[in-house]
Amino acid sequence: MNLLKSLAAVSSMTMLSRILGFVRDTIIARTFGAGVASDAFVVAFKLPNLLRRIFAEGAFSQAFVPILAEYKTQQGEEATRTFLAYVTGLLTLVLALVTFIGILAAPWIVWATAPGFADEADRFALTTDLLRITFPYILLISLSSLAGAVLNTWNRFSVPAFVPTLLNVSMIVFALFLTPYFDPPIMALGWAVLVGGLAQLLFQLPHLHKIGMLVLPRLNLKDTGVWRVVKQMGPAIFGVSVSQISLIINTIFASFLVAGSVSWMYYADRLMELPAGVLGVALGTILLPALSKTYAGASREEYSKLLDWGLRLCLLLALPSAVALAIISEPLIVSLFQYGKFTAADTLMTQRALIAYSLGLVGIILVKILAPAFYAQQNIKTPVRIGLVTLLATQAMNLLFVFVIPLAHAGLALAIGLAACLNAGLLYWQLRKRDMFQPQPGWALFAGKLLLALSAMAAVLLLAMQQLPAWADGNMLWRLLRLGGLVGVGVLAYFAVLAALGFRVRHFSRRSVH
Repeated sequence: MNLLKSLAAVSSMTMLSRILGFVRDTIIARTFGAGVASDAFVVAFKLPNLLRRIFAEGAFSQAFVPILAEYKTQQGEEATRTFLAYVTGLLTLVLALVTFIGILAAPWIVWATAPGFADEADRFALTTDLLRITFPYILLISLSSLAGAVLNTWNRFSVPAFVPTLLNVSMIVFALFLTPYFDPPIMALGWAVLVGGLAQLLFQLPHLHKIGMLVLPRLNLKDTGVWRVVKQMGPAIFGVSVSQISLIINTIFASFLVAGSVSWMYYADRLMELPAGVLGVALGTILLPALSKTYAGASREEYSKLLDWGLRLCLLLALPSAVALAIISEPLIVSLFQYGKFTAADTLMTQRALIAYSLGLVGIILVKILAPAFYAQQNIKTPVRIGLVTLLATQAMNLLFVFVIPLAHAGLALAIGLAACLNAGLLYWQLRKRDMFQPQPGWALFAGKLLLALSAMAAVLLLAMQQLPAWADGNMLWRLLRLGGLVGVGVLAYFAVLAALGFRVRHFSRRSVH
């Protein structure tokens, strides 16, 4: 299978999901603005989403996919089906217990993760109610992520990449048509999350059946494969939790800032997550199974070449994304969110956070590529140790940027981005130190060409913005048309310079191990 084509398929599905996500957020911003209700939902949704990242897409995938790839390569189909049934059974049991405890302990969880809300009884109660509704999402989305991990291992990348769109569709439908039937109206979004999680799981079941991997959950705590996953998940949970703990601490900081701070960071994060998801998540998704199969087959040279390919492709697309986000931050926010209750002041505050995030975007994306290089080796301890260093650095920067250099919520965003750059640098250093990665020839020339193309793109964007009218002028369609034209001009300038310098699509074509 051509990895570049797989990346294009996953990226296009992810892009569709992100576009629908922006439609969703535009509707939510217009309906609820950035205030008490939106802050309550962001906190309530963040918690089960955080656990989803820890148990499903994070620790579980890191521990599960390399071992599943090994079973698929070495053990045969029947042994793989049995292994999958046992893992599914254990995951279902554990997450059902976590969900039950989470619903019961909702007030204490809100108090622990957003203590600033405790001073306002109504906001605290609303967040607690929303959390109880959204918490079962962790069970549904984790089983959905398990299904997606299996499909990815079988090179069926498009289906798992598409399913996040179902959550966005659910939230759009509830926000547009069902909000009047809930009191308070924000509760509609809580139920939308639950419905979306169920839809994501059900959609993948027929596709599991097609590859012969739709199995009923079974419990067998004596199975050696299951215990290998559990043993790997221990440090993996700790490692993933480090980054998620950092996000929780940031929410705690933000809950003490002025009302709206949580929402401003959320909307900036959504814009930052577009390139991070379309590129970083997509590359990580296709690289983890490919690297795992290559490593299991003892092909170290191919492993290094795969990683080199991923890093070049990452920088080729992540660097212009970061520069563009900073330059066109105001047009993006005004065109997508500044309607109804979302004011010009909200735009300014969100813009500050987005510019801060953009400074660390390349690091955020690189981590999604470098970390799977260790997971493919079934080495989770190294990323964990590096994650601990990153966590400490993040909190030191939080204190610096909030209390010493008063950047408020933008300081919290800056800390996340800079810490991600530190994380990526340490991961790369460890790969080189262990002789697991040898850069292919031509990196200096590659970097020089990228720098020229980036300079041209930045100049074109800045010149084009000077010629356009104020971004708040006109309706949403007119704003989006101008934004689309601006983005198009920037993309054209960047890739035109690269083409003139000799870059061709075929240079990045690469085949995976089956």
